[in-house]
Amino acid sequence: MKKRKQPVILPNVLVEDYAAEGKSLARVDGKVVFIENVVPGDVVDVQLFKNKKDWAEGYPLRFNSYSKLRVNPFCAHFGTCGGCQWQMLPYEQQLTYKQKQVEDALTRIGKVALPGILPIIGAEQTRYYRNKIEYTFANKKYLSSEEMKSGVSNERDVAGFHAKGVFDKVVEIHVCYLQEEPTNQLRNAVRDFAVEHKMSFYDIRSHEGWLRNMQIRLATTGELMVNIVIGYEDESNRKLLLDYVLQQFPQVTTLLYTINTKWNDSMYDLQPQLYYGKGFIIETLEDFRFKISPKSFFQTNSRQGEKLYQVTRDFAELKGAEIVYDLYCGTGSIGIFVSRKAKKIIGVETVADAVVDARENAALNKLEQASFYTGDVIDVCNDAFFEQNGRPDVVITDPPRAGMHEKLVKKLLDMEAPLIVYVSCNPATQARDLSLLDEKYTVEKVQPVDMFPHTHHIENVVQLKLRKA
Repeated sequence: MKKRKQPVILPNVLVEDYAAEGKSLARVDGKVVFIENVVPGDVVDVQLFKNKKDWAEGYPLRFNSYSKLRVNPFCAHFGTCGGCQWQMLPYEQQLTYKQKQVEDALTRIGKVALPGILPIIGAEQTRYYRNKIEYTFANKKYLSSEEMKSGVSNERDVAGFHAKGVFDKVVEIHVCYLQEEPTNQLRNAVRDFAVEHKMSFYDIRSHEGWLRNMQIRLATTGELMVNIVIGYEDESNRKLLLDYVLQQFPQVTTLLYTINTKWNDSMYDLQPQLYYGKGFIIETLEDFRFKISPKSFFQTNSRQGEKLYQVTRDFAELKGAEIVYDLYCGTGSIGIFVSRKAKKIIGVETVADAVVDARENAALNKLEQASFYTGDVIDVCNDAFFEQNGRPDVVITDPPRAGMHEKLVKKLLDMEAPLIVYVSCNPATQARDLSLLDEKYTVEKVQPVDMFPHTHHIENVVQLKLRKA
């Protein structure tokens, strides 16, 4: 019988610096060790779970001393639920590491000539900043090591978030600081009412049970949308629960329910049913108005989203005569936001429902110079399309975390728009794409924007200009 390898434990490791994606690093005997859940200045015993020739990854087995940088997390659920990984760092220090993350990615991966990177734009509001949040209902509670040792049972109906790395148990959340009230009151009230009336909570492992999820969207306009997701139709319980929500929370302006019989929680192929209200909420950025439906994508931090779009508009350097192509346009928010300084906005998006929302948002803002098309940019933007709409003077691209497909980068090189504004939620993939665009473009400006305080996520806006022949 083959002997199991003993875990490698490195004692008294000084954490030296921040790496990326929430990890820090240390150097032990010439090897770089990436460590989770620590900050520079911590001294820890590290247990490795990956151990290569030149690098390793591990997690802290024991803290021998704590960094002077640390502060006390303000949330009782810190370290248990999967969010807000950086609450133990002062916000100014978080911004320092995020700025460094952008600089490191663009330098190390992009390897292109860079201007001085502008100082990161931090958030004025570091709590209660999300306009959208989703809670999970489950019949198994995630237990801390102390609870497990004391013999507490996890057979309990709970509402909250998935524990990090655990798919079938949910951390029971009492107070979350990500969204303004009545978010906590709503979650706790729905949980307690369902328990009281013996409504079954979803079993994530066996895929049985009735109450599954609740999505709450709260706009800065005060409009409040609640969508409760259930595992199957049960009309009597559904009406009982939804009527209770309306009675207890008159501030709800739109109430929906969604039946999800699938094994996963994705909403894209489901159809929310309207129970009360108009079926959407209105959010504003500056004086632009945006209709947000239950499945719409919208920046989840409205106030920082406004700052992000202001940077994008400034980087576009519009004078009023430009044709702007808005790629990965989603519900059209960026194109609409910059529209007053452009001759024409052409949005392209693969998700048909998003294009419908984009057209409605353009009409809501009385824009006649904005057009939106469904399809892949690689296929849509051909010679006939250019002949119909004009070649772009400015391209704005805001891809998902995976960045742009290499074929799209080649398409941009073929388009040869004089100016590109690249908005990214992942500086690493953005840097990879910049190295390809370097064939014809120079990076002129770089502006990081913090959209998600207390997490390691960072948005970055880059302005590129076509090299003169």
